[in-house]
Amino acid sequence: MDTVRMYSSPARTQVDEQDERSEGQSGRRSPTIASAPPAAPRLLDALRERLRYMHYSLRTEEAYVCWVRGFVRWAGGQRHPREMGATEVQAFLSMLANERHVAAATHRQALSALLFLYREVLGIDMPWLQQLGRPVPHKRIPVVLTHVEVQALLARMSENNRSNTKGAGAGAGTRASSETGLLAQLLYGTGMRLLEGVRLRVKDVDLVRQVIVVRDGKGGKDRVVMLPRALEAPLRAQLQHAHRVWQEDRDRGRAGVYLPHALAAKYRRAAESWSWFWVFPAATLSSDPRSDATHRHHLHEKRLQRDLHAAVRAAGIAKPATVHTLRHSFATHLLQAGTDIRTVQQLLGHADVSTTMIYTHVLKSAAAGTASPLDALMMSTMPACAPVDERDDDDLGSGIEAREPAFPCYRATPSSTARATSAS
Repeated sequence: MDTVRMYSSPARTQVDEQDERSEGQSGRRSPTIASAPPAAPRLLDALRERLRYMHYSLRTEEAYVCWVRGFVRWAGGQRHPREMGATEVQAFLSMLANERHVAAATHRQALSALLFLYREVLGIDMPWLQQLGRPVPHKRIPVVLTHVEVQALLARMSENNRSNTKGAGAGAGTRASSETGLLAQLLYGTGMRLLEGVRLRVKDVDLVRQVIVVRDGKGGKDRVVMLPRALEAPLRAQLQHAHRVWQEDRDRGRAGVYLPHALAAKYRRAAESWSWFWVFPAATLSSDPRSDATHRHHLHEKRLQRDLHAAVRAAGIAKPATVHTLRHSFATHLLQAGTDIRTVQQLLGHADVSTTMIYTHVLKSAAAGTASPLDALMMSTMPACAPVDERDDDDLGSGIEAREPAFPCYRATPSSTARATSAS
């Protein structure tokens, strides 16, 4: 069973039965009184209501509901979480770690969902909740593409877009492929996250000042990023396409776009205005999972993910690159060019500079710019750094002694990475 009732509705009270008997004897009806309190919402419905009351995102709501449903099903589907305690919660988390071998971040998410259920929904704050161990997350060095790899990736996406346009005409799928190529360039050129890019609205693109305002980013924060000059013409063409879609919706009397935080009720016509329309609109209408209202949504993020994965394979990049890798590459390349780390922090929207410091670890690695002793050993056997082809065969086979060269065969100059990090 997917859901469990929090408590069953009680039967009618004795006062209600006495009122009915008195009505039958006197022939008159007493004022209508509710016979019973309204039925309590089911467990998952109560969980959704509390999450929305706390203004959690839709993604967090979906994840927490999934974990609570999985916990109830794991317990047999017949027991209410109120009847279970530390033993069951610990056993469920142990099953995730030992049988399903989930990562530490997934383990922590499941624990956070159950803690929210007991504290915020069921109102249970027992000492055992504080004693549950949280797996320690491991800090990983992000995957960063080089300039050549980014150039090859973006070029491959552009080639795929041109081939799709030539073979399929001007269909909806072709248009979506063209939008994903532009969106990938925009994410690398500004450092925006995936959802920040697809949720971009017309009013937040300032072509005159060459800036983009990122609204309601991670943590509900706003920030301003640069607008690459190389994308000014493609963005104007994309805005023209979006305007045609917006005008078609107006002509057909369709509902406007989704507005957050009840802005649609405060500003009645804002949802249908051009300024609030998506820069990357979807080709079809969709239904809001919370209100079931039909809107013109933005381009689905999975389209860009699929197109980028295909471009990574086609470009022969042997790194596990994702859409978020473009953001990592943006920050690393800025620091490599000598940009101040505080500026990079503001562009990325990090609350603490320590989060941005992870990219300096990539640049200031001891392995970068450090010559291996094997290089000196191998080069010391080559007199005057002469090419192998210019030596005699007798010299190659006579066992030349390994000696320190009179002058270095190579110069250890600081790399551009080292200069950039030292300057920052």
